[in-house]
Amino acid sequence: MAAALIDGRAAAEALRARVGIAADFFRAASGRAAGLATVLVGEDPASSVYIRSKIKATHEANMHGVHHPLPADTREEQLLALVEQLNRDPSVDGILVQLPLPDQIDTARVIAAIDPDKDVDGFHVVNAGRLAVGDPDALVPCTPLGCLHLLKSHLGSLSGLEAVVIGRSNIVGKPMAALLLAESCTVTIAHSRTSDLPEVCRRADILVAAVGRAEMVRGDWIKPGACLIDVGINRVAGAEPGKTRIVGDVAFDEAREVAGAITPVPGGVGPMTIAMLLRNTLVAAHRRANLAVPEDL
Repeated sequence: MAAALIDGRAAAEALRARVGIAADFFRAASGRAAGLATVLVGEDPASSVYIRSKIKATHEANMHGVHHPLPADTREEQLLALVEQLNRDPSVDGILVQLPLPDQIDTARVIAAIDPDKDVDGFHVVNAGRLAVGDPDALVPCTPLGCLHLLKSHLGSLSGLEAVVIGRSNIVGKPMAALLLAESCTVTIAHSRTSDLPEVCRRADILVAAVGRAEMVRGDWIKPGACLIDVGINRVAGAEPGKTRIVGDVAFDEAREVAGAITPVPGGVGPMTIAMLLRNTLVAAHRRANLAVPEDL
C-alpha cells in the first residue's frame, strides 16, 4: 500500500488561519499590529519571489509588514545600520534579512546584529543556544519547526522513535535534530561523510532529508512504514526539452512504496516555512508586549 501523503498546504493554511485570529486579538490587547520587517539586498529572482510571498502572507495574517529593498551594491555598514534601526523600532517585532546576501556582506555579522528577540528566522547564536539547552523562549528556524509540526500532526507522540536527519546545516539539520531530541527521539545526524548512509537510514522511524541533492534517498534506504519528511527543493530537467520540474531529496515514487507517510515536493514542507515565520513573528510580538502566547500557536 502506498504511503499516506502529509499535506503541508492544508497544515499551513490551518496554522495561518489561527495566526490571523490571534493577530486580531493581539491588536486589540496591545493597541497595535504585530510587525514584520523584511530586507532584500539585490534582485535575485528566487529571493524576490520568496520575499513577495512573505509580505503577502504577513498582510493576509492581519499583521503589519514593511519591506526594505536595497541595491545589490549595498555596503555591509549600510545594512548593519538598517538592522540597528529596525532593532530600535518599537513597531517591529520580527526582522527577516533574506539570504543569500551579496559577496561583499558578511552574513554571519548581519545575523549577529539582529536583536535575538526579533530574530524570527531563528538563526542568531543566542536562539541556537536557547534551542540547544531546551529554553522555551527560543525562536526556532521556520523550516525545521514546520517539519516538527507535520510530524506531530501525523504521528502524535514522537517519544522513543528513532530519527535520522540527513544534513547538518545550521538552518535545518542541527535545529531539526535538537527539536527531535526535545521530543525524546533517539537522533542521528547523518551527512556526506557518514559511513554506509543507506544502512543508517534504514534504522529510522522518522527520516528527515535536507541535503539539497535531487532524489538522493532511494526506496531501499527506507525502513518499511517510516515517516519521511523531504525538505529538498531541487530543479531538474523535465520530460520536455527546455522544461524543468521540482523534486525533493527523496526519490518519491520509490519511497512511497515503502514508507508509511511522506511529504510531497512541492506541497509538503515548503508551505509550512512561511506559516512558521508568521507564527514566530506573532510569538515575538506577544513576548515583547508582555502578553501570554496563545497555546494553539
